[in-house]
Amino acid sequence: MLSAVLIWGINFTAVKYALREFSPMAFNGVRFSLATVAMSLILLWQARATRDPGLLWLPRRDWLRLGLLGLLGNTLYQLLFINGMNFTTPANSSLLMATAPIWVAVIGYLLGIERISRLMWGGILLSFLGMVVLILGGEGRLSLSGSTLLGDLMLLGCAIVWALYTTISKPYLGRYSPLKLTTWTMITGTVPLALICLPAIVRQDWRAISWVGWGALFFSAFLAVVVGYLVWYTSVQRVGNARTAIYSNLTPVFAITFAWLTLGSTLAWLQALGAIIVLAGLLLSRYGRVK
Repeated sequence: MLSAVLIWGINFTAVKYALREFSPMAFNGVRFSLATVAMSLILLWQARATRDPGLLWLPRRDWLRLGLLGLLGNTLYQLLFINGMNFTTPANSSLLMATAPIWVAVIGYLLGIERISRLMWGGILLSFLGMVVLILGGEGRLSLSGSTLLGDLMLLGCAIVWALYTTISKPYLGRYSPLKLTTWTMITGTVPLALICLPAIVRQDWRAISWVGWGALFFSAFLAVVVGYLVWYTSVQRVGNARTAIYSNLTPVFAITFAWLTLGSTLAWLQALGAIIVLAGLLLSRYGRVK
């Protein structure tokens, strides 16, 4: 998970570069289409290498469920995220997305999938407090005005959707490998996403894209999506939803650090304090028992 959140932290800078040249919907549609093709090829290679054709099909009883899971975690999530970012501030979006571990813990508890100890709850809440300090300590400022309300609601919905996607996926990881589950949910989610993004893809001026834009697109597709999703699902399978989700609070820590190193962004002392609090919450959660 540390490798995944490091990739996702760098991905914020990659996406920032890419969106200077791509429209958001064209970028998202092509990115997920490329990632889905890559994931499908990896699954096909593994099926041939292990001589296990069962990797390439699903039991009929799971077709509808995994199809809906793909629509939830890939189509709906990505549409909420990319459009929410257009209607709110970076500070608001970072804070709202940082609520995902709390929603994962709450939903998992309500559904009876995980029982979370008080120590684990303390780690989750401490990590979230660190996120608030991290964001308020930066150049960005929170804004709760009516002009950002639509974007704020979209990104709050985005965090809840990701929490549902993570929590509902856990039982299927007892029957399917992370690669198989990720690939099939991506196929079912990316097809409608690509169709929705198709008008923007057609309008995009592809000849104007520089090598930096293409590099950012490929990084975001193959590392942030393919590698990141596989690591995420593997972690959910091995250590549970809540403990995996809390690692995502480290993403802004890596994002701010990488932007400071590459884009010349400032790094305030309050941001450093916030990062330390996030790490403290993460360490505390590791000692909490999740049943």
